[in-house]
Amino acid sequence: MLPAATTPPFPFVEGALFLIDKPQGWTSFDVVNKLRWKIRKHLGIKKYKVGHAGTLDPMATGLLSLCVGKWTKRLQELEGLDKEYTGTIRLGATTPSYDAETEIDETYPTDHLDLALLQRAAAGFLGEIEQLPPVYSAIKVDGQPLYKRARRGEKIAVKPRSVRVDRFELSNFTGETVDFTVSCGKGTYIRSLAFDLGEAVGSGGHLIALRRTAVGPYRVEDAWQLEELLEAIGDPAS
Repeated sequence: MLPAATTPPFPFVEGALFLIDKPQGWTSFDVVNKLRWKIRKHLGIKKYKVGHAGTLDPMATGLLSLCVGKWTKRLQELEGLDKEYTGTIRLGATTPSYDAETEIDETYPTDHLDLALLQRAAAGFLGEIEQLPPVYSAIKVDGQPLYKRARRGEKIAVKPRSVRVDRFELSNFTGETVDFTVSCGKGTYIRSLAFDLGEAVGSGGHLIALRRTAVGPYRVEDAWQLEELLEAIGDPAS
């Protein structure tokens, strides 16, 4: 049985699961480090375990699952859960990172696009597919994250991986941007879906907004805002 999200009073000694709505601009490790610092300060100890169950890019917001204390042993139970995302793709341009974190490197025409064409292309990515992860990713090759090598300008051969996409719905096409909802299995890169969709319709594309709305049965509506959680933990226990 999956663990239930923790509510006050927080059982830091026994372990807990926290659902956090990650702010934009924060890395997943920023959130882990901030929560670890707060709990250590609250308990008055030097070491305490905190880990997350699935990275979100700094640009993204939404549901981040963190296990603390003894419950860090349960992270594997959460890492394999299906995920749901919403966001926006910009068409007509690509970037090296497949999102807005790097500069546009090529532009394409978009006059031929309409929502029906995009929806037909999106249907081609449903089911078990082979996906090429972005070179700007945390995947490790020879012990080093790919994004570090990409930032040094190294040429990197990335191997495709099998992923599963259960839902890829598009809406609100403006002529240049389109909104989406994706439900998928473990290891799916939404940035790659954005890039591949643009390639499929001959216009290029990259991700400009992403929000994780669900991980398995856990919903972002039930998550803490980070600052509210830190305030709820409070000052050192007397």
